[in-house]
Amino acid sequence: MTDNLTVGAWTQVTLHFSLSLENGDTIDSNFESDAPTFVFGDGNLMAGFEEVLAGLSAGDKKEFIIPPEKGFGQPNPGNFQDVNRASFDESMVLDEGLVVTFADPSGGEIHGVVKSFDDDKVEVDFNHPLSGRNIIFKVQILDVQPVVKH
Repeated sequence: MTDNLTVGAWTQVTLHFSLSLENGDTIDSNFESDAPTFVFGDGNLMAGFEEVLAGLSAGDKKEFIIPPEKGFGQPNPGNFQDVNRASFDESMVLDEGLVVTFADPSGGEIHGVVKSFDDDKVEVDFNHPLSGRNIIFKVQILDVQPVVKH
């Protein structure tokens, strides 16, 4: 461990973290498993989450509220789509909140959440499930090392 080195450009950071909602529901946590290591600024952590880590050092434990604008964004009304009910398998039991998967034009998968439905159409929300939500970001910095520049 490098004494007094703080998280910032050209640092490698090892940390435990958890993401939760304001109601206390945990979205993700690695406090009970191996701590990941990432290079600050490498794109593996969303910028809004990374910026609150700047200046922290090994041993720091902090909790931050990440607003939607710095986290998963605000919901985009354009991401609500009406899909023909006939596009779904007849045996599929639809329910509000059901996560459904569609093929995107590039052959990948895109997930959406059923918001409402009737016999003719299904309204699907393709926004990120955490859009519009404040996220509680808890971190424990375990180690900060300099990145060796080549």
